Amino acid sequence: MTTFIANPVRATAESRWHLIDAEGRVLGRIATVAARLLQGKHKVIYTPFLDTGDHVVVVNAAKVKLTGRKEDQKIYRQHSGYEGGLREERARLLRQRRPQRLVEEAVRGMLPKTKLGEAMYRKLKVYAGPDHPHAGQKPSKREVA
Repeated sequence: MTTFIANPVRATAESRWHLIDAEGRVLGRIATVAARLLQGKHKVIYTPFLDTGDHVVVVNAAKVKLTGRKEDQKIYRQHSGYEGGLREERARLLRQRRPQRLVEEAVRGMLPKTKLGEAMYRKLKVYAGPDHPHAGQKPSKREVA
């Protein structure tokens, strides 16, 4: 018996769109579901070295829930590359300034740190409110536990 390997051309052609509503859901649960969909691990044709994943749209990112005291203790860091260029921001302040980044960073951390992982990450669309411009793609609603 031979091992099935997906055709790269057909794998991208079979890409679907999924919609995740983040309102009242825990951040980590949303991120794991989104990362699995982006990688394509839910498909039979999953191949680790090919992008067989789907597109994911996350709405209501501003209403995502953080458990415990993470709202005040979790720190998001950015570095410009220059000496003294480290910028730190707590989750509470980041939620006020740019709430979609909470979900983006959580999902990015669960994807591979390669060119393939970057291609998967580009298929993630996160919106702070309930509206999104991807209604034409007819995304199917995914439930998060």
